[in-house]
Amino acid sequence: MDHAAVLAQYDRDMREGARPDGPGAVVEHADGVVRQTGPEQGWNGVLWSQLSGRAEADVDAVITDQVRYFTGLGREFEWKLYGHDRPADLGGRLRAAGFTAEPEETLMIAECGELRLDAAPPEGIELRPVTDRSGVDLMVDVHEQAFGTDSSQLRHQLPAQLDADPDTVVAVVALAGDVPVSSARMELTPGTRFAGLWGGGTVPAWRGRGIYRALVAHRARIAADRGYRYLQVDATDQSRPILGRLGFVPLTTTTPYVYAPR
Repeated sequence: MDHAAVLAQYDRDMREGARPDGPGAVVEHADGVVRQTGPEQGWNGVLWSQLSGRAEADVDAVITDQVRYFTGLGREFEWKLYGHDRPADLGGRLRAAGFTAEPEETLMIAECGELRLDAAPPEGIELRPVTDRSGVDLMVDVHEQAFGTDSSQLRHQLPAQLDADPDTVVAVVALAGDVPVSSARMELTPGTRFAGLWGGGTVPAWRGRGIYRALVAHRARIAADRGYRYLQVDATDQSRPILGRLGFVPLTTTTPYVYAPR
């Protein structure tokens, strides 16, 4: 894999050329940034910026404009900053403007044709597709246990996406009998080469048994069957070693900078 070429393709397809991620979302170009405005319970934020070479005051003015725009809508929003974005001090400028940095993750990419896809779920675990509200509820319950966070946004957005455009999302829950123990989803963007893996998480008592690995392989097979060339993951420190063993490689870092209206 040519890392620089794949990263440039990712920027063009998934950031500069981003599509709305669900019903009610709008993506637009606005003075050097690409932003998405979504429903109140959807994702709102800046996906891409081209601020290299601008004067410092101009960069700060662009940041101020985005703060003014989203706060005018009453929206909390995220500026998704990547390690190769410029200017190099953009993160510091976001913090100075009132943004809070969340934990850094690693953008990892794999070619579907080069992945090890033989990881089966452990004995006693069933991987069940999520296609309706009851499945979403199981998935969200696992997500909240695995990550310790409120998942009301996912509970609201996923059913709408499954109803309006089911070909753009794959969701799956792992069951031990009737008990959900892990879940994950995959976002598919027609017309691009990339499928994104999101939300893979396992409840604490079931970790270390190969379920996460099986969920990655399960989604990778689906992506390959549908003609996608690459898989993309924003990997945490916990998932990065597993993904590396499967064949994913790190290309850059990504840090969410969050602004909450005062």
